[in-house]
Amino acid sequence: MSDRVVVAPWDPAWPARFEHERDRLLPLFEPGRVRIEHVGSTAVPGLAAKPIVDVLLGVPTLAEIEARIPALEALGWQYVPEHEEVFPDRRFLARPAARPRSHHLHAVEIGTAFFRDHLAFRDHLRAHPADAAAYAALKRRLAERFRDDRPGYTEAKTAFIEGVLARCR
Repeated sequence: MSDRVVVAPWDPAWPARFEHERDRLLPLFEPGRVRIEHVGSTAVPGLAAKPIVDVLLGVPTLAEIEARIPALEALGWQYVPEHEEVFPDRRFLARPAARPRSHHLHAVEIGTAFFRDHLAFRDHLRAHPADAAAYAALKRRLAERFRDDRPGYTEAKTAFIEGVLARCR
């Protein structure tokens, strides 16, 4: 079970992997009640990334996701409640249950800062190739420095992400 930080070159299969998961998730919800978005670096064409597809699931209330955790687990997702200590307003699931993981599911209420910020950051990087290139270079450097420290890697990216989000507001 490795949590080694690996930043891989862009893989054109990542969007298709997201679409496949979105198509598996949609039948669990009433039409029009949720938003399912591809976020994170795998959602930005050409951007190097950890090879984990991030799925943002926007729901009207967290109760809607909590009621569907058994159905999500039946689809191979593992609910990881420990992450709620850091983000109490997010329900986090991962796939597969064993590492290395290929997908992360971040379920939050539509309209929250978490929801808005993830979309804003993705959209900014898609529209600003120079910022995407700077982010890729930073991630490669940090992956070397924090190769066995995923929390350290994540924390070290925070200033860059917050800087981009400040420009988006």
